[in-house]
Amino acid sequence: MIENLLIGTALIAATVVIHTFGLIWTTEAMRVVTSWLRKDHRRNRIVAMITTVFGVFATLTVEVWLWALMHLLLGVTHDFESALYFSAVTFSTVVYGDIVPPERWRIFTALEAISGFLLVGWSTAYLVAAGIRVGPFRQGEHF
Repeated sequence: MIENLLIGTALIAATVVIHTFGLIWTTEAMRVVTSWLRKDHRRNRIVAMITTVFGVFATLTVEVWLWALMHLLLGVTHDFESALYFSAVTFSTVVYGDIVPPERWRIFTALEAISGFLLVGWSTAYLVAAGIRVGPFRQGEHF
């Protein structure tokens, strides 16, 4: 169990760092893209939100792939496609149950689900804030 907690905690820390920098880079990309479109405010908002959604999605994808790589290295799954699928459904907390981790790694995979839940929640808060600040949900305005 200690091994599960140590590896899981290290991966949680790594994904928090990835997420932090991913959102910083997404914010910068949104700023750069929208600065090109200053004249057309409606298009600017749409492009800002598209950029934001793709940035957040890319960040989450990197995190899922990192967990998948660790699942493969630890022998939770036997091939990378299964590891990636297992990681995606675990990280997103869908957990279909068609792939079950070995008993030895159950705590580790539970930590992925908790981490994914928190990071997806953080991403949602970021998207709402971006939608209010620069996107189509600016305070006092309507579609």
